[in-house]
Amino acid sequence: MPTLRETILAALHARLSALPATALRGEVLPERVPAEGLLILRDGEPGEPEVTLSPLAYHYQHRAEIEAVVQGADRDTAFDTLTASIGAALAADRTLGGLCDWIEAEAPRPVDLAVEGGASLKAAVIPIVLHYSTADPLS
Repeated sequence: MPTLRETILAALHARLSALPATALRGEVLPERVPAEGLLILRDGEPGEPEVTLSPLAYHYQHRAEIEAVVQGADRDTAFDTLTASIGAALAADRTLGGLCDWIEAEAPRPVDLAVEGGASLKAAVIPIVLHYSTADPLS
């Protein structure tokens, strides 16, 4: 049986997979970026939990990351559309179906990357904070 952490990350990946862009999890950047854009979910760090006693609970603010990448002549508009669609997907259900207490994205810091012999890329890492509690740090 998967842990709560894995269940939440899988639900986030499923939410991203519903977007028009290709959504991967933990993969390396492929040689070609699809026309709709590319999203790579990185599991990130759960960080140090706050602990409450009676009942024992570990409260995490897990920081995952989404790498968002677009390529092409109109990459500024494509990037804006892609990041807005991520925001709308997260805002549609801030608890991922009740799996976590809250999910929120932080603002991306986009960069333009030159590609030798090809169209430039526009990419950013979008930090995602997942708030959840569990009775055991390994469950």
